[in-house]
Amino acid sequence: MHLRRHQTFYLTMASILPAIVIWMFPKPEAVSFNAWHLFAIFAFLISGVILKPFPMGIMALFALCIATLSQTLSFEEAFSGFGNEIVWLVVFAFFISRGVSATGLGSRLAYKIMSLFGIHTLGLGYALIATDLILAPTVPSVTARIGGIVYPILKSILDLFERNKTSKLGAFLTQTTFQGSTITSAMFLTAMAGNPLIVELARGQNIHISWVQWMMAAILPGLLSLCIVPYVLFRFFKLDNQKMDAVQGALKIQLEKQGKMRPKEWVMCATFVLLMILWILGPWIQVKATVAALLGLAILFLTKILDWKHILEETAAWDTFIWFATFISFASYLSKLGFTSWFGDVVVQHVNNMQWHLGFLVIGLLYFYSHYFFASCVAHIGALYIPFLVVAIAIGTPPVLAALVLAFFSNLMGSLTHYGAGQAPILFSAGHVSIVEWWKAGFLISIINIIIWVFIGGFWWKCLGFW
Repeated sequence: MHLRRHQTFYLTMASILPAIVIWMFPKPEAVSFNAWHLFAIFAFLISGVILKPFPMGIMALFALCIATLSQTLSFEEAFSGFGNEIVWLVVFAFFISRGVSATGLGSRLAYKIMSLFGIHTLGLGYALIATDLILAPTVPSVTARIGGIVYPILKSILDLFERNKTSKLGAFLTQTTFQGSTITSAMFLTAMAGNPLIVELARGQNIHISWVQWMMAAILPGLLSLCIVPYVLFRFFKLDNQKMDAVQGALKIQLEKQGKMRPKEWVMCATFVLLMILWILGPWIQVKATVAALLGLAILFLTKILDWKHILEETAAWDTFIWFATFISFASYLSKLGFTSWFGDVVVQHVNNMQWHLGFLVIGLLYFYSHYFFASCVAHIGALYIPFLVVAIAIGTPPVLAALVLAFFSNLMGSLTHYGAGQAPILFSAGHVSIVEWWKAGFLISIINIIIWVFIGGFWWKCLGFW
């Protein structure tokens, strides 16, 4: 106990140190004091999340306390993320997935999917990715798609193996689902909420991108990434591709035991269908994904599939709510206070005189890896997509190529951290992957994706006439 207290103290001091250095360091002239101080507090939060002297929820509350006490942000500004619709969509997704487990529908789906695709360990990962790929073109919210549809299936599959303590399998399937979702989101204009925003921003620069054009540009590198990434993760987590003969036999027995679907399972199925319809048609009928999820949750309450006790017991949802909302608040105000625009201006100064091939590569990499400072792909797009696109075009990059590559990176960059995309906290909070493993895997896969999309994708886009 005494040793643990010392360890907590040292880790806390290590988390505070980067913030102190940044806070005391002379700020750039173009950056306001509040923006610079918020960056320092954000550095403390990131350091604390990595070193973990306390749980993430507590670190988030510490950061909120510092931000408000120092008057860097007002109370309303610091807590603005708690009213963000994406934050609540994540929370509602947790609750809905509880309904899948409570009705037994999740285990039924898990048994069926595993009986069809789970002949070998690696096949489970590809099965989950295939599910997401089929849904991606028609579900315009990756958070809703993963949190409301794929995650409950993943959770049920992992619950089947919980008794065997197969933590490596859980880590592999969780990361494969997550990394796969960032790739499928990049493949279709309608697969992520920020993609239509990108099209509108590009249109403001007289660059017109159609649904088919987006899909054609992304299909080859996207499919290659979906084929390679699961295998790389399989090796990263050091699993054996074992044939599951005994498991297959057990699955058949379990499917026979379950018998016909019960009324509550049918209600859960109908709720899922309704949610999918609303998520697909939402942009046209003016129903937001979060509102649709709330309606689905209300149906589960009315049909007695869930009660208030289930909601109170969903501790992972409430923990995620606190730290994810804090990240959203800080990322939003780093943009509003001008820090991110200053960062974009710094980039311009360093690439203006380069040949466009090299300059655009530098721009793309900076755009991609600056996502470590963002808790939302949509926020990143809103803050930096136009500045980076303008610079890319100014140094001679073909406009359509620049717009599309930055668009694809706007999705793929979400794979870096456990907070960088809406689906990330849902999957991370399942507890199968440590922060260190998550960040290592994220960086490794980012390199693989960049190589595939820049080099093989570049050749493909040349064939399509984009440059």
